Amino acid sequence: MSSSDFGLTARTVNESQSEMTEIVLPNDTNTLGNLLGGRLMHFIDLTGALAAYRHCRTHVVTAAMDHIDFIQPVHVGDLLNLKSSVNRAFTTSMEVGVKVWVENAQTGTKLHVASAYLVFVAIDQNGRRVRVPELRPVTADEQRRYADALLRREHREAESVRRKKAKAIARAIDAAAALKE
Repeated sequence: MSSSDFGLTARTVNESQSEMTEIVLPNDTNTLGNLLGGRLMHFIDLTGALAAYRHCRTHVVTAAMDHIDFIQPVHVGDLLNLKSSVNRAFTTSMEVGVKVWVENAQTGTKLHVASAYLVFVAIDQNGRRVRVPELRPVTADEQRRYADALLRREHREAESVRRKKAKAIARAIDAAAALKE
């Protein structure tokens, strides 16, 4: 990290919130005319990246999409409205929440269809991690999301340790089995 990284100005949630609207076309759907889950995840990733990029004003890469709920199906011709906010900024990473609604283009009816949490890492042009500005939550909802983001981060870290231990055990079992052969 360069010395210029340490003079970063804290930002509010409002300064980086992003919205995106897409129309669901036949190429985005399965054989039943429902939006493909992977396509929805792509839209969520893009919208989340916009908020992360606006917050840190540098390149970002997706490090994790650790939670997503598909609540309702989305159909051909529907409008998909996605909104993203940075929930918390850490040293070089940010948690971003994305909420998705479907809008029936004919009736104007809107339904919540998905929510997701993503982690983005800020990088420079050489792919090295860079510091990100702190996030200043203002409203009670922003403060709740800020606190919840730390709990999710702790859970991600504990899960990472658990997976590493499980892999080490599996390697040891495989090595022992190979010796018996």
